[in-house]
Amino acid sequence: MARANTPDTTACRSLSEALAKIGDKWTILIAMELEVGPKRFSALQRSVEGISQRMLALTLRGLERDGLVERTVYPTKPPSVEYALTDLGKEMAVPVRTLSTWVTENLIRIEHARIKFDTAGD
Repeated sequence: MARANTPDTTACRSLSEALAKIGDKWTILIAMELEVGPKRFSALQRSVEGISQRMLALTLRGLERDGLVERTVYPTKPPSVEYALTDLGKEMAVPVRTLSTWVTENLIRIEHARIKFDTAGD
């Protein structure tokens, strides 16, 4: 029997995983910081409020694995490491920035809708 109208669950799973990663709080904040240019680990940690050293390292490693961030090690003593968005990461930053702008412009409307919904059940 043909599966013409049956969704490909493998593709759906991959899409879901990618969207979850891109939509992650830390990924978005790190990407927005790196959008302006490369940064060292310590500079990223200072600029991304509330992120732990471990979470920053894990998120950067995941972004590097997905091809969104590149890690450059400079042969200094001690070695200096810098993180930057790849071309793919820069492409990702465009819709993320657009969505962020939309949310910022509509935050009051969203909050009003939440209040309306929450009080409707009373």
